[in-house]
Amino acid sequence: MGAEELVERLGVRVGPGPRPDTVVLTVSGELDHDTAAPLKDALTEHEGAARIVVDCAGLRFCDSTGLNVLLRARLRMAEDGGRLDLAGLHPPVDRMFEITGARTVFRVYDDAADALADGHPDA
Repeated sequence: MGAEELVERLGVRVGPGPRPDTVVLTVSGELDHDTAAPLKDALTEHEGAARIVVDCAGLRFCDSTGLNVLLRARLRMAEDGGRLDLAGLHPPVDRMFEITGARTVFRVYDDAADALADGHPDA
């Protein structure tokens, strides 16, 4: 598998939320050791936002590297009073979050629309 194929396995699209301080990151494909960099870069770039919603509806797979990228970003945002929420976890990805206990540290929504309708919830 060439480097181009690895990068294409994860797509990250950045979009505005309903408020100026909210960013939506839509991820698709597989999030693992070889593909985590685009998500890590997007999260780092937008850490100043009050809230990031990561729409995982297109995410088919997430390993421990992907989980750690999300957990670290959540911690950095929380230190600055921000939030990182997840939306649209499909069963295989949701199961990994459940088994590791990581699901309890994120606010998880059925889909991005539900997350955004919730506004900017308190921690």
